[in-house]
Amino acid sequence: MALALAGLSAAGAASAQEADPTAEPQDTQVDEIVVTGIRASIQSSIQQKRNADIVSDVISADDIGDLPASSIGEAIETITGASTHREKGGASEISIRGLGPFLGFATFNGREATNGSGDRSVNFNQFPSELISSVAIYKTQRADFVEGGVSGIIDMRTIQPLDFGRRRFQVDGRALWTDYDDKLIDPSGLGWRGTLSYIDQYDLGEAGRLGISIGVQSLETSNPEELFTSSSTWVACDGNQVVSATANCAEVSNASVLSGTPYYLIPGSRTYRQFTENDQRDAAFVALQWRPNDRVEVSLDYQSSQRIYTEDRQDLNFSETRRGVNNREVSDDGVLLYYTGNSSIESTPTYRIRDEQYEGGGLTVTWEARDDLTISADASFSSTYRSEMDRQTRMRSFNRDVYGNVTPGVINTNRVAYTFDYRGTDIPIITVDPAFDVNNHDYFSTNGRVRRDENVREHDIKSARLDAEYRRNDGMITSVAVGARISDMTYTDFDDRVEMSFTTAETSAANLACRRDFAQTGFLDNASGNSITSWAQFDPLCLFEALTGVEDTGRNADIRAIGNRDVEERTLAAYAMANFETELFALPFSGNFGLRVVNTDVTSRGLRSGIDVINNIDGTVSLVSTGTFETETFGGSSTAWLPSFNGTLALKDDTLLRVGVFRALSRPDPSALGAGRTIALAGGGSYATVEEAISGITANGNPAAEPLMSWNADVSYEYYPNADSMFSGAIYYKQFTGGFVPSVVNETYEIDGNTVVVPVIVDTATSDNSDLWGIELTAAYRFSSLPAPFDGLGVKGSYNYAESNFENHDLRLGDSVDAVTGVVTPGIVEPAGIFGLSTHVFSGSIYYEIGPVELQAIYKGRTEYFQKFVGSAAQNRYIRDTDTIDFRASYRVNSNLSFSFEASNLTDEPRIHDMPIPGSLREYNSYGPRYYLGFRFRY
Repeated sequence: MALALAGLSAAGAASAQEADPTAEPQDTQVDEIVVTGIRASIQSSIQQKRNADIVSDVISADDIGDLPASSIGEAIETITGASTHREKGGASEISIRGLGPFLGFATFNGREATNGSGDRSVNFNQFPSELISSVAIYKTQRADFVEGGVSGIIDMRTIQPLDFGRRRFQVDGRALWTDYDDKLIDPSGLGWRGTLSYIDQYDLGEAGRLGISIGVQSLETSNPEELFTSSSTWVACDGNQVVSATANCAEVSNASVLSGTPYYLIPGSRTYRQFTENDQRDAAFVALQWRPNDRVEVSLDYQSSQRIYTEDRQDLNFSETRRGVNNREVSDDGVLLYYTGNSSIESTPTYRIRDEQYEGGGLTVTWEARDDLTISADASFSSTYRSEMDRQTRMRSFNRDVYGNVTPGVINTNRVAYTFDYRGTDIPIITVDPAFDVNNHDYFSTNGRVRRDENVREHDIKSARLDAEYRRNDGMITSVAVGARISDMTYTDFDDRVEMSFTTAETSAANLACRRDFAQTGFLDNASGNSITSWAQFDPLCLFEALTGVEDTGRNADIRAIGNRDVEERTLAAYAMANFETELFALPFSGNFGLRVVNTDVTSRGLRSGIDVINNIDGTVSLVSTGTFETETFGGSSTAWLPSFNGTLALKDDTLLRVGVFRALSRPDPSALGAGRTIALAGGGSYATVEEAISGITANGNPAAEPLMSWNADVSYEYYPNADSMFSGAIYYKQFTGGFVPSVVNETYEIDGNTVVVPVIVDTATSDNSDLWGIELTAAYRFSSLPAPFDGLGVKGSYNYAESNFENHDLRLGDSVDAVTGVVTPGIVEPAGIFGLSTHVFSGSIYYEIGPVELQAIYKGRTEYFQKFVGSAAQNRYIRDTDTIDFRASYRVNSNLSFSFEASNLTDEPRIHDMPIPGSLREYNSYGPRYYLGFRFRY
């Protein structure tokens, strides 16, 4: 930055015009100062925060394509109180104020948006940042907001063409280079992203004015990654046991540990993974804005995005890491630091393809019926389809190689001895018996298995709303708004697996046909302790076809399964809200208060096993499974009352004090509302009733699960000394029901003509309240008072501190609750906090502008947090502290043409997981820096 400042200062001096002392005096004309780029974005964000009637933070751009980030997720994580979980090198799930994505809510142009994950979060990677004009986080809520966010609402907005007010044709092009691509033997080369947008306005004469905005984007890029990982199931093994070389270590119960038995924590497998990825996305945004006269406006918008992602994954898998675990060194809290063992070793290539398609849009009509009355109507839809398919082949070590020769180093038929050492390194040092060469393709000769796994998710939302606002010219109440909204959400999914096993001869033949060299150099060279830098790799599609005889086996003939979901959710909401302006302590005081009522009805259809009832001659009954399916339909209904109050006290012209109090809800994920039921039959034959003949029922969801509720309070102090500067501090408190617990509910079934009522264990929203409180600090300042050229220097930063007493107990090793009796059995590992909570979250940037040049360095950091597995009730997973540094630079050649350079993750920050306690390494994921070189032409 110092070198840039010095160079740019000299360049600025050299380009300045010299005064001619002999020239005639000229009239002085003050030109309008047009602020652009980073400074314009910060000014716009400050102004929108200042003008808001709620506690909020905004990142904004006055011009299309000027949002200062390479993705929407990365833009959001610079907003105070927001933090992201990084997947594949990019920002993905968003936590607001320490509450995980499941307690947040996202809207697109004020409407609900779908995704393909089975939850209610938004896949921000689907939306091009070049076509988004602003992103706001609403931290307090109003009665007219769409309900759904305990932590807050993230609202993304596109430009309205008439409001934009000028013609703009723009072309953006970027070349993308990933640092790790250079490691690949066959590199993918430069990726690219191209965006074309056009905005214009037309005078239609007596038909009024029409605005049009069109944007399209296409991209293709690679995302090479490398990692060391472990299975997601960890157990506590007996620390006193001497484990046989042919056996797994013995699990010990929580009660046994608590009574004094020593233990250590260990997963079922460990894996080295190298993979190459490719992303392709095509997106289009269209908006029409028509004002036939001064009282009517019609807006129509449509968005579509298709992302196709492929992955060539190569795994070296130690599949039996609990076998023969001896010579152990264990920390005081059960972390296994050193041991010797033996395991089967597998080479497992996988080819994955994901196709995710998003469509959304809506029509809004606004009518100013009178000077004091405005009525608006909106109809919208959002739809996501995601299909993901894996073709995987496994080959395992064996005491005979593919030619029938003895394989050195193999014991107990197919296992290899190794040592594990995790004492002071980034990842464990795993040293395999040197007699067995993991790079020798010949040694992976048996237990051939192929799997074709496909899952399909479809998520659709159709909604309509009607709003009216009546404005008053006198009195404290300045306007009154009322409205209603109806929404219909549907969600369906299925998972299908085709699995086939093969003989040693078949496996060996495929092995010989599909070998390839290790795909990269320097594997995990940024991780101290890494001891395995390559292994025998195979072409996944070649292996799949060599073993099955076909490129793709296709789905099973019958994809019906008890785990499939078919959910419909109907929501009716209505609100009344008043805006006010008055004085408090002789100071201007304004805001709003209101009430929103929300009724939600859920209907869920699922499958259960078909059962025949056998009536015995002695009056008893027996149950027999028919091997078919029956359809079950369950439902649930809930009503929530959501009051809200927001007030802003103008302490001075440049100083505001805001308060907000509101009640909010977050609904269960659609995938948690399944009606599939597995019925287990009691053994022994004859029973007095059908109910007695059923030993238990396993549920894949609870359609009657009620939303999680919260009470919230905010106080924010904000100071705006000038257009470039802002300082604010906020404190907030939330009392919420933040999780689900197993409970017993009675469900009614029709079984072979008999109506039975059976208790079923399902997850229900806990009635226990948890608390969260926090502090937010935000500052933006431009050093305009410094002498040139340093007057172009500015800073922006934020800090969030959050603390909660919420507890998430580990599925296996934490406290457990008996769903029938309510008795709590203590666990042996400490509970995690709430999903997504980092105690400390930081973001900050320093920027510099001089003439046509802009420079910006961005820092983002967060402390350790608990990260739930999406769609899974797996054990506690912790993400360690993360810190990333990004850099942006741009140069405006003229008002039409500019060039840019961006770099992300400059420090090559890995993502490190622990499980089931902090310090117990599960995964080390490395993806390296990324660089973007771009141009923009606008006219």
